[in-house]
Amino acid sequence: MYILAETTSVANNFLAQIRDINIQKDRQKFRRNIERIGEILAYEISKNLHFENDKITTPLGEKETKTLKDQPVLVTILRAGLPLHNGMLNYFDEADNAFIGAYRGSHNAKDDFDIEMDYITSPDIQGRTLIICDPMIATGKSIEKAYHAMLRYGIPKRTYIVAAIASARGARFIQARMPECRLYLGDLDKDLSSKSYIIPGLGDAGDLAYGEKS
Repeated sequence: MYILAETTSVANNFLAQIRDINIQKDRQKFRRNIERIGEILAYEISKNLHFENDKITTPLGEKETKTLKDQPVLVTILRAGLPLHNGMLNYFDEADNAFIGAYRGSHNAKDDFDIEMDYITSPDIQGRTLIICDPMIATGKSIEKAYHAMLRYGIPKRTYIVAAIASARGARFIQARMPECRLYLGDLDKDLSSKSYIIPGLGDAGDLAYGEKS
């Protein structure tokens, strides 16, 4: 599990700003900061991907270099995942893309809930690198359901799960249920509320990015 906040960098500013209730009032800045976190995490993930020797021609000669040959498939959970997805796509600009419509269903008497899924579109992912983006991992249930839904399109050679903020419980859930997946997080929070919202978290990422739902 990689946690961006464990190393001091300018990313700490972006993480602080997406949590700040005063800065959150600026939707454009909120979206852009989530996007920036996606860009930084994409850069970190890229260090693990496959590069090949290449030779490029400049106006004054030739230069040997290494270029990325392992273009991933980027998966986002609508709608909250879009800014994080866009940040990843800014760096993996030749990636293929998949989209999943998933949301929490009604709470039951035990304050638990089911994950509803009503839309999915994806390219073939057989043997590909899969990156699933969701800004918040609370219980981990939506990521688990999204991951298993993607397997109908093939078996990836590796899978990364990316979030701006995750709960410790959600991270443990993913590690236990999907040990083959690698977690890349902006930050890790300790607690969940009785309604399974991350504490201190940042609130509802989808509402902060795009406005409240009716």
